[in-house]
Amino acid sequence: MKVFVGLSGGVDSAVSAALLSAKGGSAFGGKERYDVTGVFIKIWQPEFIECTWREDRLDAMRVAAHLGIPFREVDLSAEYKREVVDAMITEYARGITPNPDVACNRAIKFGHFLRFALAEGADFVATGHYARIHNNDLRGRYLMRGADSSKDQSYFLYTLTQEQLARALFPIGELTKKEVRVLAKKFGLPNAEKPDSQGICFLGDVSMEEFLSRFIPLTRGAVLDMQGSQVGEHAGAALYTIGQRHGFSRGGDIHSKEHYVVAIDTYANTITVSRNRLDAARKEVVLRKTHWINSVQLPLKAEAQARYRETPVPLTVEKKGDDVVVTFDSPHIAAAGQSLVLYSGDTCLGGGIIC
Repeated sequence: MKVFVGLSGGVDSAVSAALLSAKGGSAFGGKERYDVTGVFIKIWQPEFIECTWREDRLDAMRVAAHLGIPFREVDLSAEYKREVVDAMITEYARGITPNPDVACNRAIKFGHFLRFALAEGADFVATGHYARIHNNDLRGRYLMRGADSSKDQSYFLYTLTQEQLARALFPIGELTKKEVRVLAKKFGLPNAEKPDSQGICFLGDVSMEEFLSRFIPLTRGAVLDMQGSQVGEHAGAALYTIGQRHGFSRGGDIHSKEHYVVAIDTYANTITVSRNRLDAARKEVVLRKTHWINSVQLPLKAEAQARYRETPVPLTVEKKGDDVVVTFDSPHIAAAGQSLVLYSGDTCLGGGIIC
């Protein structure tokens, strides 16, 4: 069986490759099961951000050389710019908060990269995600949370189809991050001490606000209270997210009292704030682009996350006309554009984008 492993230059993907290779197999007293090729996926990065992909590619090459596996590179920068970055900028300009990591997994890693791998004769693609796949002969494949609950990344994978899951391997899904670090040293991987990457990959150390200001025309506008009275000024409505803590300017000074963004109007270029964060909460939301990994029957009781790493909350999912409607047991902050990912215990059922 031939596997293309997406080598990002990081520790998680390196250990994933090692576990699938002859080196990893022998470390556990097993036999080589896969013909492994390491593949570095080149994505788009803006010119004004310090280049990091060359260093990451070099780390990926070193890992492949250490493991004695072939190394390849696939340039998906144009696809990434078009299908992830441009789409993200468009959403932010509308006052919507998208999740580019979800789009990257759907369009790039399990879209273009998977198609590239299959065209080159691979049977599977493997990544360093903390997630698991369980097979059921009668009902298909289930996407499960990773064994390390603090690192679980199933939230970002909820758009995967049965066909994609059939071609996917998550070698570290049963491991904790601590165990992955131990294995990296045991395998002698050259990047075993490399720190984990933080945030969105193409941003580097640049904030989302700074990045967006390069692509979206921003104009200062009014900050309104819940009664519609102006209480300050903001730097541009597209920079804000529902539920975000906000210190706005008033008379040149930053307003000291803690406020939260509860509404964004990019057409009027206003944001509305409240001292009560729960004023941003909603009891009911409509989902668009709903995707179910396995067949479900509605109405359905489930738990859900509207953000990565937040504590799952109970809700009911039902069909109302042409809409898929979610009713939270208690009002919950759910920003438009974010993915609401649905679970039954550790099983990821699917999800949709919040309207």
